[in-house]
Amino acid sequence: MRHITTHTTPATGLRSIGDTSWQPHGACHGMDPDDADATFFPLPRDYEAIADAKELCAMCPVRRDCLNYALENDLKEGVWGGLTAEEREPWHKGLPHRLDYSRVVAFFNGRDVHLTEAERQVVIDHAYVRGWRPDRLAVALQIGTKHARDLLRQAANKVFDRDRTLGVPRRKDSKRKAAPSKASRPVSARPATQQPVTRPVAPASAHAPLGKAA
Repeated sequence: MRHITTHTTPATGLRSIGDTSWQPHGACHGMDPDDADATFFPLPRDYEAIADAKELCAMCPVRRDCLNYALENDLKEGVWGGLTAEEREPWHKGLPHRLDYSRVVAFFNGRDVHLTEAERQVVIDHAYVRGWRPDRLAVALQIGTKHARDLLRQAANKVFDRDRTLGVPRRKDSKRKAAPSKASRPVSARPATQQPVTRPVAPASAHAPLGKAA
């Protein structure tokens, strides 16, 4: 069940899509409704009114919450967070790709925050790394268990493909290979040291002439 935030909750910058607890902390809070409409919803070429609105937004402590509220609720008119409708147009188009890790951290801390598509994918990847079961992810994202199982399987395949593409470093073997023993060394056909060859002395011939007697 979603946590319902009241208007008295302190502004934290991490809120759900329907949370308006930041509004009492705005610099424009307490203005006359007619003056507020004239200031923050000026005509497209009323540059003086636009400058007055931006000057008031510049000193607002919840300017970021105001801008996020306009983006997440697709508010295409008026000055929100110090930006006009034309200035917010690129933000509206790029909202699904916005990645704010403070929202991801708040999600894992149990806060009910609005997640963009990019932030939601980061949550799924981290849930797989943390070993979340499909039923836990299903409750957190408020989806079906089968859908959560498919999302975790996709995250697992992504990790597998990454490791296969980039390569996983192998563990170094601390044991050195043992040196081959002497018995296993091949015996050389040639001896290590060549022994001198002794030739037999031929015996004296019987017909050889005898020397003179002394």
